[in-house]
Amino acid sequence: MNVNLYILAAMLIILIAYFAITALRLRKAVTNLSQEQFIEGYRKSQLIDVREPKDFDAGHILGARNLPYTQLRQRYKEIRSDKPVYLYDQNGGRSARTALFLKKKGYTQLYHLQGGFRNWSGKVKSKK
Repeated sequence: MNVNLYILAAMLIILIAYFAITALRLRKAVTNLSQEQFIEGYRKSQLIDVREPKDFDAGHILGARNLPYTQLRQRYKEIRSDKPVYLYDQNGGRSARTALFLKKKGYTQLYHLQGGFRNWSGKVKSKK
């Protein structure tokens, strides 16, 4: 057989393994919540919006604090590790990566809004 075909097959297997391992790590690091489940608990927790300030200012969940993913390494200590942390972003990808980072730093009560802010139909606040 062609050597290129073997290389392509090996790369595909590695890629599939990478995504499977990442999915398993995410499942252990963060609890994925529907909007209804998120609403039940976020008022008793730290609600963190990991989007950039311009997106946060355009509209965010009422009561959320903005801590952009791009500033997380410098600012993560602003988040208390002894209280639940509810995370969201626009679609769910950055908040999931944030949860993995926080898990490595010892945070254990991590929750994530499934589908992100774009699917949110609850109360929203924006800066005029």
